[in-house]
Amino acid sequence: MLERLARTMYRRRRRVLVAWIVLLIGTFMLSSAIGGAFHTEFKLPGTESQAAFDLLQKSSFRDRQVQGQIAFRAENGVDDPAVEEAMQGLFDKVEATISGVTVVSPYSPEGERQIAPDNPTIAYAEINFADRSNEQFREDGKKIKELGDQVHVPRLEIQYGGDMFATNPINGVTEAVGIAAAMIILLIAFGSVLAMGLPIGTALFGIGTGVAIVLIMRNFLDMPEFTTAAVAMVGIGVGIDYALFIVTRYRENLAAGLDPERSVAHSVDTAGRAVLFAGSTVMISVLGLWLMKTSIMRGVSIAIAVGVLTTMLASVTLLPALLGFVGRNIDKLKIGRRKRVDTGDRKSGWYRWSRVIQRRPLPALIGGLVVLLLLTVPLLSMRLGFADAGNRPAKDTTRRAYDIVSEGFGPGFNGPLLLAAETPNGGADVAALSKLSDALNAPVPGVAFATRPQANAEGTVAIMQVFPTTDPQARETAELVSRLRDDVIPSVVAKQVDVKVGGITAAADDFANYTAGRLPLFIGAVLLLSFLLLMLVFRSLLVPLKAVIMNLLSIGAAFGVIVAVFQWGWGASLIGVGRSTPIEAWAPVFIFAIVFGLSMDYEVFLLSRIREEYDRTGDNATAVADGLALTARVITAAAAIMVCVFGSFVFGSEVALKIMGLGLAVAVLVDATVVRLVLVPSTMELLGDWNWWIPKWLDRVLPRVHIEAGKSLEDELVELHEQESVEVH
Repeated sequence: MLERLARTMYRRRRRVLVAWIVLLIGTFMLSSAIGGAFHTEFKLPGTESQAAFDLLQKSSFRDRQVQGQIAFRAENGVDDPAVEEAMQGLFDKVEATISGVTVVSPYSPEGERQIAPDNPTIAYAEINFADRSNEQFREDGKKIKELGDQVHVPRLEIQYGGDMFATNPINGVTEAVGIAAAMIILLIAFGSVLAMGLPIGTALFGIGTGVAIVLIMRNFLDMPEFTTAAVAMVGIGVGIDYALFIVTRYRENLAAGLDPERSVAHSVDTAGRAVLFAGSTVMISVLGLWLMKTSIMRGVSIAIAVGVLTTMLASVTLLPALLGFVGRNIDKLKIGRRKRVDTGDRKSGWYRWSRVIQRRPLPALIGGLVVLLLLTVPLLSMRLGFADAGNRPAKDTTRRAYDIVSEGFGPGFNGPLLLAAETPNGGADVAALSKLSDALNAPVPGVAFATRPQANAEGTVAIMQVFPTTDPQARETAELVSRLRDDVIPSVVAKQVDVKVGGITAAADDFANYTAGRLPLFIGAVLLLSFLLLMLVFRSLLVPLKAVIMNLLSIGAAFGVIVAVFQWGWGASLIGVGRSTPIEAWAPVFIFAIVFGLSMDYEVFLLSRIREEYDRTGDNATAVADGLALTARVITAAAAIMVCVFGSFVFGSEVALKIMGLGLAVAVLVDATVVRLVLVPSTMELLGDWNWWIPKWLDRVLPRVHIEAGKSLEDELVELHEQESVEVH
């Protein structure tokens, strides 16, 4: 079927190219016409922070769901009449201009504690938002800053705290850097501008269409703002890699003597099959995020799967058409010397490397395992959480507001805890909460200050704020949340009133605990499914088992590196991280899903070639050496592209994307070097023919899944020569 598809795409290449152009432009126009907005909901049913959130939602406190700050510093003191008049005017304008927003002014009785007691030059106003889309948050934040720009008082500094005011880190620069690096690597690998341009062009068509579809889907699914960045990060990498494998096979076929059409058909029928299978494993892996049962992960997983799907389709439809336009000219527009096409030459360095490993497989295996285990050691101390504004660039207004508030009040005022309780008994319940406020100000270790309780107009719900002594991302703050819930609150109010500890900081802690709890289920499901898929394809028990274990080791090494860099601070300043931070709670899940899928890509491309050689020769050692010689160069180039694409995100401004980028880059680097070039050949040499063992009864009952072509290259050449002989006669 793939061969027929490739021939059709080749022969109707003009129509195919026009169809893809129309599809790309049409989906973007449709997404623009429909509009829509990204929206993030960290809904965690059954958690205490969610219960607190629900109390706000069903009461008149719904405008307290998300909090921001206007922090200001006045050299003449915040009580200077000119400063007070200007700032109070700003607060009034914000409430009058932005719907669903209330401002607690430091000049009001309710906000009297918002003027720093030990530094009267610093104060802040609390801005409370009702829930809305990410785009609306940012739009409202922009409007508030514009109102602030109208305030002109000498020696007055105004900064804004909260995600709605943060500089948008998703600006396309990192993607452009990754693509530029990929172009350089492809030029080095192919030595031809045309050969370089085909994978890049195919990937851009595929990921562009995928992103446009995602922009349409955000109208129906809850997706966070970083969704398009995640889709681009994965889609560009796999899109270039998939096209690279097919183009490499096409050049091999031309070099072996096939004509362009047969070369295209055979390339798609071989490498294209591996592309479809590998892409499917990536999609299955990321869709496994549904097991986490959170809307944010469901939305991103679907978006990434769509991006991978469109790049796969582009690789097996658009790329054959583009190859039809290029024909035998693929190596024209050369840069430097013409690059040799790998055709299994046993004089190649990769073949010799494989033989070196195969001569001493046990030391190679032990050495590779030691390297991976050492890199994995920091994983044992991983702490999940969320980075706060103190990790943002110094020029970002949210970072400056964070520093002002920390200087005046302490770091805990950047992430207050919100306590909420139903008050069916009215004044008696509020009195119990007042008793709790007094107890928290007694003081309690880790608590800087607790406000007096505030009841809503209906008398059904009351809230109060607790300010920790430590910053929102600190381990001590998470411990305070647990201590308040388990010890302090029950000991003070007993059964008088049911108090829920919520707020953004507590919700982040709940999300981290929830993620850690469901992570084993997710990992187990992905491992089992991947094992079954590889067993179906390669008709073996040991090959998929080995693949699963090695992929786990490479992912463990990646986790170890991100813990060492971000949590321990090793080399963090080199990538623009000013201080240590916990690992973003959602990052390990996404990294595991994406990396496991990508690792399977390389596993499939390498093992399918080894299996092809094993079926042809029946000699395991020769098959391993030949398979490595045929694929190592292209896998290395593909991995280098992935590392550059993912690594480019390390130098962005958002800590979460830095963690994702570094984790993915390290995992791919380790997988393509230590795993593919050392552990795979050494273990396959040690196992010998046992690599391909499967019980006969199991082999009979399993359905047949083939990723090898129906005809080998030798069969294609024989058929071509026979056809040429007939034409001559």
